[in-house]
Amino acid sequence: MISVLYLLLATIQGTAPQSATGIAIERALAERFDLGIGDTVRLGASPDSLQRLAVVTAIYEPRPDPAEISRYALRVRLHLPDLAGLLGTPDRVDRFGVGLTPGVPADSAVAVLNRSAFGFRAHPSAAIASESSQTFKVVSRFHRAIAVITIVASAVFLLCIMLLKVEERRMDAAVMRFVGVRRRTIFGALVLEAALIAVLGSAIGAGLAFLAGAATNSYYRRFFDTELIFSLITPRILLFSICLSLLLGLAAGAAAAWRLVRTRPMVLWGRA
Repeated sequence: MISVLYLLLATIQGTAPQSATGIAIERALAERFDLGIGDTVRLGASPDSLQRLAVVTAIYEPRPDPAEISRYALRVRLHLPDLAGLLGTPDRVDRFGVGLTPGVPADSAVAVLNRSAFGFRAHPSAAIASESSQTFKVVSRFHRAIAVITIVASAVFLLCIMLLKVEERRMDAAVMRFVGVRRRTIFGALVLEAALIAVLGSAIGAGLAFLAGAATNSYYRRFFDTELIFSLITPRILLFSICLSLLLGLAAGAAAAWRLVRTRPMVLWGRA
């Protein structure tokens, strides 16, 4: 069984004795202290207790975890007996995981363990994950609020743009009305133009979003030295954005076009 502990290391020279403890260190630690497999180090729980020799037997890449993205400590993994001997606290653990056979409900197993528990408390992994991700839920809600405000502001801006664009077509609309073009035809043409503009804007916006996401991931992955994905654009987000853009564009175009076709031709011509 493997446990995790934050320890101090002091690299030493020479060949380690047979009794040396085997440890696994994470890649960032190996790169920072220029350690490799077979190197010998001293372990201890405090700076004045670096007594135990250990040999690096493995270098591993930790699983990306958003909850630990800002941590500055580096990990060393030891077998549980070696860790207990190093700390001088045998038969003692802070926490451990229990795997269940497929099909066994986690809640039922937790209830059974807690009924027979003495000195420990069992929790389902989903509850622990939910509790530890409260900060990210708050950030997610904050981003959702910003998104709603942005959408409302962009809808107002889009409506203003469409009104200005339609106002530029007043003379064209007046001429079409004079030659007998129906209001429905003019209305449909203006709405179709608004839909095309919305689709083009969606394509440009999606391209900018992909470029911004790639730049964000590139910078923060290098800054935090991690494989976490900081910006993710899923097909669901992309489809929602395109549909919303098209809907807002059609609504703004229809409102502007309806205002134009209801105006009398002479007013549009500027003679009344």
